[in-house]
Amino acid sequence: MHDKYAATITKAASTYRPVPLVANAVFVFSLVLLIIVGLFYSEVSSEQPPTASLHLTQADWQVEDTPGFSAPPSTLDSDSLPNEWRHVTLPLARSIALVHQARTTKATASHITWLRLSVSGLPSRADHLAIYGARIKTDGTIAVYVNDQLVFQAQEQGPLWNSTRTPLWVVMHRHPTDAPVKEILVRIEHTRGTQVAVSSLWLGPVAALKGRYHVRRWLQQELPAIFSAAFLLVGIFALFVWLQRSRETSYLLFFNLAVTSFLRSLHFYLDVPIANDWFAWLTVNSLLWLVLVVHFFLRQLHGRPVTWFTRSITAVTAGIGVLTLPMLAVLPNTPKVTPLIYPIAALMGASVGLVGGIISWRRSNEGVFVAIGVGVCTLLGVSDWLLQNNFVNPEGWYFGAYTNAITFGVFGVLMYRRYVRAIAEVEEANANLAQRLNEREVELELSHQRLREAERQQTISEERQRLMQDMHDGLGGSLISAIRSVEHGTLGHAEISHVLRSCLDDLKLTIDSMEPTESDLLLLLAALRFRLEPRLDGTGVALRWEVVKLPPLKWLDPSSALHVLRIVQESIANILRHTRASEIRVSTAELADGVRVIVEDNGHGFDVASALAAGKGHGLNNQRRRAQAINGSVDWVSGPRGTRFTLWLPLEREVRAV
Repeated sequence: MHDKYAATITKAASTYRPVPLVANAVFVFSLVLLIIVGLFYSEVSSEQPPTASLHLTQADWQVEDTPGFSAPPSTLDSDSLPNEWRHVTLPLARSIALVHQARTTKATASHITWLRLSVSGLPSRADHLAIYGARIKTDGTIAVYVNDQLVFQAQEQGPLWNSTRTPLWVVMHRHPTDAPVKEILVRIEHTRGTQVAVSSLWLGPVAALKGRYHVRRWLQQELPAIFSAAFLLVGIFALFVWLQRSRETSYLLFFNLAVTSFLRSLHFYLDVPIANDWFAWLTVNSLLWLVLVVHFFLRQLHGRPVTWFTRSITAVTAGIGVLTLPMLAVLPNTPKVTPLIYPIAALMGASVGLVGGIISWRRSNEGVFVAIGVGVCTLLGVSDWLLQNNFVNPEGWYFGAYTNAITFGVFGVLMYRRYVRAIAEVEEANANLAQRLNEREVELELSHQRLREAERQQTISEERQRLMQDMHDGLGGSLISAIRSVEHGTLGHAEISHVLRSCLDDLKLTIDSMEPTESDLLLLLAALRFRLEPRLDGTGVALRWEVVKLPPLKWLDPSSALHVLRIVQESIANILRHTRASEIRVSTAELADGVRVIVEDNGHGFDVASALAAGKGHGLNNQRRRAQAINGSVDWVSGPRGTRFTLWLPLEREVRAV
């Protein structure tokens, strides 16, 4: 059993193996898949030669005051607009006065920035033309007119929070009879005080431009969405682990990281026009929540509470969250205030990374690793802030979209390291357990050997004592009596021969009692018959053997077997000495609670009660004593026609303490 248990432990230990090869294989496969998809999109862009499209970098623009947001008309002639056009080279990115923009709180007032582009020399007259732009930054609506006809409208009315992450893509279904494209008019609606930004535009066949569009969309929106979804799924898994192991708060913090990162990046991959103040509030404040959760994770890694710092960043996070609530309107028009909030978030992130890195420097390598990740994410966030506020070229990339991937990677590595470390600890514990189990098995085997040796010695000693006692009581007594009689000359040769034969019978009975009977009383009686028949042949006494099948007696050991043999032998010996019988009948019977062995003769009987009371029946008393030793009983019924001796033996014997 112990060997089986040890094998089970060893097998369990072997099954708890870290899977770095599998994890690496999955990572490499995912990376290769992303590269293949990226190459696919790149190949799409090469279906048509670059000369098939036209790169528009020269335009005229002007700004018009309006009382509020309004739906664009279906047709519009640029000549009907005020003649205040100014020439500009695209991309257009006007400088922003952030403080002035934040003070402009009148949400009903708006501006319309008009952008007019003249088209000439389009090398293709394809049926399906497209307009592509990397980015148009605004907090309002976008509409595009081609030859005075409305061909695109981003939203019917109202502010738009996520246009800067969505590339412009306008497909025009033209007929061969349509006039060539001469003019493109872009209507950009935004709140007063907000500065727009427009990248250069491309005009050409759909097949020639869709590669650029899909690559931009994939890298700017879809790939971050994949990372966010994967991070969120792993975070949900960590939540379920925490529900089962509530003491390990790392899993709860990991879940909070996944949720806050997902909320933070909603504006990167939601291409549906979002016009809700709550959406802006959620995406802005989730960045602060993310920094706060990272701080708590760092605290757990380096083990220092840093109470003053925790209270400070918690107060800043809670204060900004309350002040920017749309229902309170303390800081209204959140899209105008967020450019000032993001530097606070960047400062918080840098502080969390710096403080956590310094404290973790000599305490936790994992803490240093997280602090470096926080620093990288902060730098990416700063680059996004510069792009969002027209400090850099609007055709650049939002690298903050990949902070989710960095966060996922950093904390995924931590969780993986903890997983591998936990598996190693389990393996070590199982190995120690198996080693201790082997040591205990060796000790137990030695103990069993010593116990078996002690039992063997005890059995030999008990058997030796039993044999000595039996020989002393039976064979020894008879030999001593015979020696004394010979020395005094009171016995003849025939009597001495009889005594010696009795001694020999006792010795044979002792030897027969040691033979294995397998709890079979009939086999024991058969051995007795084998010893008695030669002796009876010389006496002229007939032996009738009428035994029947009996149930096994499980308690019939050598000591008990000797008692049974001596009881039956004594009964037959009494018949031969005292009754002058000519016939002896031995039979057996099965009862509900035991078995009977019956010895009958046809000689003259005796008074049993008088013999027992006078103390002359030493043989009878010995039979009774032996029967009581094996929980049995004896009985005599004697009369003029013979004597009936009955030995009753139980089926189940109670073990008595010695």
